[in-house]
Amino acid sequence: MNDRHTPLLRRTARSLPIALLRARETVMAPLREMLAASGVSEQKWRILRVLDEAGPMDQSLLAEQACLQLPSLTRILRAMEGQKLIARHVDAADRRRSIVAITDAGHNVITRHAPDSIAFFTELEQRYGKKRLQELLDLLNDLNKLDLGRQGTDRR
Repeated sequence: MNDRHTPLLRRTARSLPIALLRARETVMAPLREMLAASGVSEQKWRILRVLDEAGPMDQSLLAEQACLQLPSLTRILRAMEGQKLIARHVDAADRRRSIVAITDAGHNVITRHAPDSIAFFTELEQRYGKKRLQELLDLLNDLNKLDLGRQGTDRR
């Protein structure tokens, strides 16, 4: 054991930020592997999923819903436009706003990966427990609602 340990800090084994990062990697590593076949990053996948579920939306709302900072989203959207996964147009009511929509090619990426994604989450439910997974999601959603000073934080 390190003699210089700061006793006021939680042990890393019981650190919420570290536990969340470890859990994220447990879930995301298989999904990254699945997506690699399409050349789609986890960030692009989140964007496609949000647009597929919610429909066309303003870039600011998309950044929030996909858990990305706006400058990162703008860069990623340029690449996605080049891949023809999304389309952007200027909002007729407010020409300063850009509306983003999923294209048929973007929807095809989701359709192509849906069976593998469903299989992964079915296995996760079986191994972790359906009820426990629902409780975990409820707890994480409650934690997210606390809004503990998000200004200036990287939400990726």
